[in-house]
Parts: sequence; structure tokens; C-alpha cells
Amino acid sequence: MDAKQIALEKIRKTVTENPIVLYMKGTPQFPQCGFSGRAAQVLKNCGVEKYVAVNVLADQEAYDYLKFYADFPTFPQCYIKGELIGGSDIMLAMSETGELQKLIANALQE
Repeated sequence: MDAKQIALEKIRKTVTENPIVLYMKGTPQFPQCGFSGRAAQVLKNCGVEKYVAVNVLADQEAYDYLKFYADFPTFPQCYIKGELIGGSDIMLAMSETGELQKLIANALQE
């Protein structure tokens, strides 16, 4: 396997083995862009206390190859049960309709 295949497999494992994963610039405590901060805040507002946050600024493989994994070129990227939900705008819109909370509740029940 080449570097891209190895990185994509690592991403696949991360998003499928954890109920909620947020790939973001920075950390939930110290986001490095407004969109990443907003995504972390949406999860917090939905009552999510524990999730895997991957700082793409500190993980070059994730930064370089995540855009190929789900054909989504920007950060942040939120995955629930292995499925790409989207970035902060999509997360916010889904939280306003209650759809995001349902996905989160379902993911955390298993």
C-alpha cells in the first residue's frame, strides 16, 4: 500500500470505530478557525461530551488525504457512525431542525 492508501485506511478506521469524529483545525478547546470552533460548539450544544477530535493541523496525513476520503474538500468534517455529516454550516442547520440530535442519540446508543 502507498502512503495515500495507508492514510485513507487510518481515516476509515477512525470514523468507523468511533461514534462521533470531528476533523477540525485546532482542538475543541482551542479551535484554529471559526468554522471549526462553530462545529465543536454545535456538538457541545447538542449535549455531546465525548467524541474524537482530530486536529488536521497536527496530523498531516489527515490534512492531505481526508478530502479524498469523502470527496469533501474543506474542514471541519463531522462523521457520525462512519458517515460524513458535513461541515459547520450543515451541522448547524441540522441541529436547528433536530436532525443532528437524532443522529447523535442513535450513534451513542450503540
